Amino acid sequence: MIYDLIRKNRSYRRFQEAREISRNTLAELIDLARLSPSAANLQELRFRLVYSKEEKELVFPCLKWANYLTEWDGPVYGQRPGGYILVLAPKNNTRFHYIDAGIACQSMLLGATAQGLGGCMIASMNRERLEQDLLLPAEMDILLAIALGVPDEEVLIDDISIAESIKYYRDEKDRHRVPKLKRDELIIR
Repeated sequence: MIYDLIRKNRSYRRFQEAREISRNTLAELIDLARLSPSAANLQELRFRLVYSKEEKELVFPCLKWANYLTEWDGPVYGQRPGGYILVLAPKNNTRFHYIDAGIACQSMLLGATAQGLGGCMIASMNRERLEQDLLLPAEMDILLAIALGVPDEEVLIDDISIAESIKYYRDEKDRHRVPKLKRDELIIR
């Protein structure tokens, strides 16, 4: 059910690059965002689909992949995303845009997971270069990029207490480990 889907929906950063994502698949994910709640029903988010080889090669070098993995520059050839969705909002964005973006991205990532795909939301990027290279509307800002594809890595969750490090890491078997606070640590008594 939903618990299993959320547990399986991890931040994947390595993909089976040969398995491309079609425009239609990306558009289906946008439909999930469209149907999701929107603060005050403003519906101001817009989306740029990236699925052609040429445009994927423009997007990839603009993204910063994993801040805690300081020795890693992102996926190598053969493990790069099969497609991207850029989440845009008007330049005069408000806090509601970030709320809407979070809701929309979660809906899209859960939809991707249900289709056997995986993804990663990325907020750290060279926005100016992306806006130029993809000829994005001048009145819009990029809030997030979602990298999508068929996962090519194992991501494991480790339950931790508040005193332990929350930094994700790669273990000796090159598995991606994600520390998550235990449920009882999150509930204020």
